[in-house]
Amino acid sequence: MASKAIPCAVLVFRIFTLAACVASGLLLALDNFTTANGNQKLRFQDVVTFRYVLSAAAIGAAYSILQLPFNIYYASTQKRLIRNECMPEFDFYADKVVSSILCSAVGAGFGAGFELKKVIEVLIPLLASLGVLDNLQETQTKNDDFYEKAIIATGILLVGAVCMAVVSILTSITRTSNPGFFR
Repeated sequence: MASKAIPCAVLVFRIFTLAACVASGLLLALDNFTTANGNQKLRFQDVVTFRYVLSAAAIGAAYSILQLPFNIYYASTQKRLIRNECMPEFDFYADKVVSSILCSAVGAGFGAGFELKKVIEVLIPLLASLGVLDNLQETQTKNDDFYEKAIIATGILLVGAVCMAVVSILTSITRTSNPGFFR
């Protein structure tokens, strides 16, 4: 019973990782705004950290899509599609790398999102008092919405990173139950 439960759990968590990475990437890619008079435009591409978060989400989604057929076969038949000892080793190391990429993107996204939102909340009234900004309320609202969407997208990616970390732990268990070629 336990031997069948681990491959099924890996499959479920990998599907959750895929869904979270895709949802995070879509939400971040659609995050932009333009003020009514058109003099201020902000897109997620303008913040380098948010580009990194999108890239990490794309890497996580691509890796999950790549692994999905192998996991479906393994969960349904209890046999590896590639029947040498390379597949458990590859799963072990690749899951660790992808998990690390997702975790670093989550940290960077939260750090940039919260800090830039704080800076902009102080900077916009200052610019308005100098006469540089015309519509203070609209600019402040749209900037807040922009950074909140980016923070929400990063939170969704956090779900994917946690699911990928669980997959990494579960593949560690399956690797230790099978002797690998590094032993």
